[in-house]
Amino acid sequence: KEAINLSEYGIAVAGGKGSVSRRTPDEIRRFGDILSLSDSKIDSMIYASRMTAKVDNSAIQDGYNLYHHVFIFSEDGKWVVIQQGMNEENRYARRYHWLSDDVRSFVEEPHSGIAGCEKREKVLNMVAEESEDCRKTCVDIVKEKPNKIFRSIKNIGYQKTLDEEKTLFMPLNINWSLMKKIYDFQPRNYEELLSIRGVGPKTVRALALISDLVYGSEPSWKDPIKFTFAVGGKDGVPYPVDRKVMDETIEILRNGIEEAKIGNEDKLRALRRLRSLIPKERQI
Repeated sequence: KEAINLSEYGIAVAGGKGSVSRRTPDEIRRFGDILSLSDSKIDSMIYASRMTAKVDNSAIQDGYNLYHHVFIFSEDGKWVVIQQGMNEENRYARRYHWLSDDVRSFVEEPHSGIAGCEKREKVLNMVAEESEDCRKTCVDIVKEKPNKIFRSIKNIGYQKTLDEEKTLFMPLNINWSLMKKIYDFQPRNYEELLSIRGVGPKTVRALALISDLVYGSEPSWKDPIKFTFAVGGKDGVPYPVDRKVMDETIEILRNGIEEAKIGNEDKLRALRRLRSLIPKERQI
């Protein structure tokens, strides 16, 4: 963040670790003004910063709590978000990547990638494509009066044939004043619902389970992680680097590039990129 010169590169880095991340909106506005971005562009980036954090902390419930949020943007208004969450039980970290060019919707398959040390067996993923019907049902639910939602939750407890694991996943306490606020707002879609201040993991989870258990619109429970450490981590997490496997992987990639039916310029560029990823002591 300190190394990138805004005036030299035309790139700004906002946010950071812990309490520093709360300054992200102010930093986006300040840096945006320096880059002469329009108010509407700055507002849209502040919204993007807030929604990316909301999605990764509430719409995806994987046991990792966000503690790092960085918002990087350029003078043409394109942006990247890198967030990191920590699992307090095993101390593993998970990183969430967003690229503005790839985001067609904040609430359906918005990530460029998610990296971590483990793939979890069950993760509530409300931004999965498979959760589309559940998202629509959640919006329909909150448009009903809160007392109807209360009856739906009460009825769940009377049904003995339901998946016990899912019923145990239901939050014990629902913020009914928040549900009244959402009802008064009447969100048009799931993104509007998620964007309402106060809507967090408990509300998202409760609505997803009502949608599933009462209306039959099931959310995705598949972990969205797309990449994990193939040869180990430099700090020994999740396990020490296996140098033999790393060397074999490098050789496979190098052979694949050299045998690929592409132009020499592209081939050289790919080999340079591969070399840049290889530790100096492993280069030959």
